[in-house]
Amino acid sequence: MTPDTLPMKFEHWDVVNDGLHNSNTDMIYWRDFFYLVHAASPFHFGNKKCRLVVMRSKDAQKWEKIVEFGADGEDIRDPKFAPIGDKLWLYALKNRDFKAEPYTSVFTVSEDGLNWPHYQKLDPEGWLFWRPKTNDGINWYTPAYWWEHGRSALLHSTDGAAWEIHSTIYEGDRNDETDFEFMPDGRMIATARLEVSESIFGHDQGCTLIAVSSPPYMEWGSKTKCFLTRLDGPNLFSYNGNIYAVGRFQPNLNGPFNLQGSAFAKKRTSLFAVKEDRLDRLFDLPSQGDTSYAGCVLRGKDLYTCYYTSDITKDYIWIYGMIKPSAIRMAKIDMEEVEKLVIHQRDN
Repeated sequence: MTPDTLPMKFEHWDVVNDGLHNSNTDMIYWRDFFYLVHAASPFHFGNKKCRLVVMRSKDAQKWEKIVEFGADGEDIRDPKFAPIGDKLWLYALKNRDFKAEPYTSVFTVSEDGLNWPHYQKLDPEGWLFWRPKTNDGINWYTPAYWWEHGRSALLHSTDGAAWEIHSTIYEGDRNDETDFEFMPDGRMIATARLEVSESIFGHDQGCTLIAVSSPPYMEWGSKTKCFLTRLDGPNLFSYNGNIYAVGRFQPNLNGPFNLQGSAFAKKRTSLFAVKEDRLDRLFDLPSQGDTSYAGCVLRGKDLYTCYYTSDITKDYIWIYGMIKPSAIRMAKIDMEEVEKLVIHQRDN
């Protein structure tokens, strides 16, 4: 879908569009400010020039840069915020390879959002952290995937720095990027990117795992594979008791160059409804080429979601977008209108 053919109207604008390959966003609302972090690099692939840029804003429109982080001669990417213990934490992944295969997780923590010390190594070694969350303010959980792929686990912490493996979410199918959200009844629902193959041509069995766990989150049952998309860069959130996700969608699965996850296919960043047995695609955000990896903030009924995308006027294939400049964009979406769309799709 192009911006003028969306099934509903919403505001959207550029946050950063400076000629660099900007990517891998996250966002949080903390102490009366939006905080946004993204990677800034010459291109998508791993390189020593990559930086993480932290910005803040009162209104998500005008932004001030707070700090930039390099990676001590390595690549750094996939940042995630968490508000743990009245401090603002930032987690990220370090990478040595041109292909962008992170090998470890790091963190830094700020007491005021302005002053950030150099990051520290994060244990357990080899687990690649995603987005920490809590439902009681005491016990924090994060999904993480193994650096060699093929395993995802739920980790637990009470202080944000010391983490232990709590349970295994999934094993196999070249499992990597995994996110979760708390359901209204206290259960967790998780999605995982199942690549199946590391081929740049993708794989016809590439898909999204959906798994559910009940407290104390030691077992993950009700595992389903959804072949609608391989949900790359997932960000799950809840609104009014329903679970949603922003992540990558591949609109065409036909032909040898369009297997799920193919670098030669076209991509979108899309909003999905997350069910226990499937994903329902609701609509695409204005996006093309190399895109996805969103941050999400709810303010009342409004969803603010940041994400990155190649030029939205040029429908590049994914691999071409990886070497082209990309922008950080923001969309402001009325979730009450989204729920009306969900009901309409369900009834029709």
